[in-house]
Amino acid sequence: MTEIKSLKALTHELSRLPGIGERSAQRMTYFLLKKGPAFMDQLQAAIRDVRDRVRLCSECFAYTEQTDSCEICKDPSRQSNILCVVESPSDILKIDASGAYAGRYHVLHGAIAPLEGVHPEHLKIKELVNRSELHNLKEIILALDADLEGDTTALYLSRLLQNRGIKVTRLAYGVPFGSDIDYIDRRTLGKAIENRVEV
Repeated sequence: MTEIKSLKALTHELSRLPGIGERSAQRMTYFLLKKGPAFMDQLQAAIRDVRDRVRLCSECFAYTEQTDSCEICKDPSRQSNILCVVESPSDILKIDASGAYAGRYHVLHGAIAPLEGVHPEHLKIKELVNRSELHNLKEIILALDADLEGDTTALYLSRLLQNRGIKVTRLAYGVPFGSDIDYIDRRTLGKAIENRVEV
């Protein structure tokens, strides 16, 4: 059977998604063909909507469809003097689902990882420092992954934020070392937030 360039190109693009290998990408390509044009049109429209409508919140840097600030930043019922720092916007969903936190967030969009070329200037750290100076913050919670990069980032931030009159804490027990917040159940995450420790 001769190689079909368009199928090969689609398989290649799908294989670039996280957790998708060449075989999985090939199965997805043939699944799309089997589903037909209507399904592909819906998928294309959904991707186009995300591209055109989703942007970063100007305050916390989570994703939003709002014109400026996201719903959490606009919510007056949330504690404005506590900030929870996370690596990824998806971490907010997990922490909020625990029901143990009702403050605001700040998304770094990664963690310090020099071997991968990710340095402090590549993250939203300068913006975090600016927020700590502009707002009357009582506490900053570092809800970073319990791995080498998360530990490095937490140490860097704790040193950067010390002597500012702000209590800096980190998630406590309940989050196993080397684990990713995306894979922790809500009860464990809730317990970790409730029992956070000062850095």
